[in-house]
This record gives sequence, structure tokens and C-alpha cells, in this order.
Amino acid sequence: MIRIAVILLASAIATGAACAQAVSEANWPSRPVRFLVPFPPGGSTDTVARIVGQLLGARLGQNFVVENRAGASGNLATEAVARAAPDGYTIGLASTTTHGSVAGFARTLPFDPVKDFAPVSMLGSSPFVMVVYPGLPAKDLNEFIALAKLKPGGLTYGSAGAGSLAHLVAALFEHMAGVSMVHVPYKASAQSTPDLMTGRLDMQFATVPPTLSLLRSGKLRALGIASAKRSELLPEVPTLSEAGLTGYEASLWFAIVAPAATPPAIVARLNREIAAILNTAEAKDALFQQGVDAEASTQDALGRRIRDEIAKWREVIGKAGIQPE
Repeated sequence: MIRIAVILLASAIATGAACAQAVSEANWPSRPVRFLVPFPPGGSTDTVARIVGQLLGARLGQNFVVENRAGASGNLATEAVARAAPDGYTIGLASTTTHGSVAGFARTLPFDPVKDFAPVSMLGSSPFVMVVYPGLPAKDLNEFIALAKLKPGGLTYGSAGAGSLAHLVAALFEHMAGVSMVHVPYKASAQSTPDLMTGRLDMQFATVPPTLSLLRSGKLRALGIASAKRSELLPEVPTLSEAGLTGYEASLWFAIVAPAATPPAIVARLNREIAAILNTAEAKDALFQQGVDAEASTQDALGRRIRDEIAKWREVIGKAGIQPE
């Protein structure tokens, strides 16, 4: 009799807990949501997060508080998301770096980029553009590749440091084009660009918005966009695949993830709300001004993208023998 009573009590407690969780999920969000961003204020990653966070807050009636936690190539904020309470009140901005290139290195990470997160949705992507010194005697991609093959190790390219995404994007280019160039690492692209304009560097891969005015003024020349389609900001510039490097693609993408055990109902709600705001002219225009093409996705599609990106950059890193700084 006592055993039956214990079983009934346990069942009642479990049912009550399930009902309480359902009510909690139905009322989500009932307080502000922390939105962790793995890079400093003012950059493209931070700006994308603030645009999306503001629109989500307005739509859901709660503040999405952007918290910048920079350091360790984005690992500090990313680990904090992985270790946060899985209650729907902490989400994080994921990118090609945090859930792609960084995870491709052999070093041990303080989190598992696949198992420790619940993929929520893509937000958008910004393609890299291949830019060269205007005085370089190569007017298009094929001429550049021919020049690089004629002078193995004779051309230079810059990046924001060894192991940075720009470095890996260039290493992928070297592999696919069958060329060998000299990598010149800088602390930031703002330092390498002046050297590129004056010919101390020959080439680099950059994001479109910061280089747009330099391209239009003729201080830099674009040879191709590293995406599957042309950029609306530079419609006259062909994709690298169109220009002759078939299948080449590399972009800086942004997405939202949550701690792995976040209730599925909350993750699904977030996914629906993100899709709704990214379908508005306001979101599309705001992101476009940052050079980002708005792009929602299913949870499964984002999960596949993360796994594919890790495998892609791990292969590039291995073949090029790249070590992070």
C-alpha cells in the first residue's frame, strides 16, 4: 500500500513538474534575455547582434540584452553560452569563426561546438571579396593565378593574424588554385589595407563594406566575390567560381545558438520569430547596410552547416599546416 502511495506521489510530482515547465515555456520570455556576443562592440558581429536583438525584443516584448564578451578567438562567450542555464534566457551569436574555423584546429576547446549547443537559426552571411593592389599586372582572376604560378612564393597576402578566418580563406584559395604565396599576418585588417593600397602587399580577402569605398575610388581592385552569388553591393564583380575557380566559396556567416538542453518549444519559438523578423524590409535593409544578406534557416539546416564548416576548415588547416597564434 505504501509502495503504491509512493508511486502515485512520484507520478503526481512528475506531472506537476511537466505542467510547470509547459507553463514556463508558454510564458517565455517573461524577463530579459542575455544575448552573448563573442567579439568587441562596433564590429560587424556586434552590429548584426544588436540589429537582431532589438527587433526580437520589440516583437517579443522583452529586452534582448547584448553582452560583449570578447577574447580567445570568440571562445570566452561561446563557452559561457554552452555552460549557461538551458532555460531560454541565454542565447549566443555563432559565426564561421566560433562554430567553424576555430573548431577546425586540433587544440582542445572548452566546449563541443556541436554537442553543447542547440542550433536555432541562421541570421545571414557576408561574402569575402578578393582584392589586390591596383598596380599588380593581373587584371582578372586567371591572370592573377597565372602570375602566382609563374612566381611561386613571389606574391604576398595579408590577414588579421595566423589562423584567422581571412588567413584560412586565402589558404583555401591557394589549395584550389594550385598556387603558393607568402602569408603576412597583421593584428587587424585595418593595418594590412594601407600596405595593400601602396603595393607592399599584393592581395587579401576582405569583407565588402569596409573595402567598398576603396574599390569605388580605385585604391583597390576586386577580382572576385567568394560566394555562390554576386554581391548586390558589387554587382559588377563576378564570383570566383564564375571567374574560373569553380566551387570556391567562403563567407562570414552569423547564426543564433542556445545551450544544448534548452527546451525544444523555446528553441522552436525563437526559430519562428527570427524567420519572421528576417522577412521584414526593416531587418533586410539594416543587415544589407552591413553587407549581410539576411538568411533564416531551420534548426536542422543550421546544425548541418556547423558540422560541414568544421569539416571544411579542419581540412584546410591540415593541408596548409596552419597553427593559430
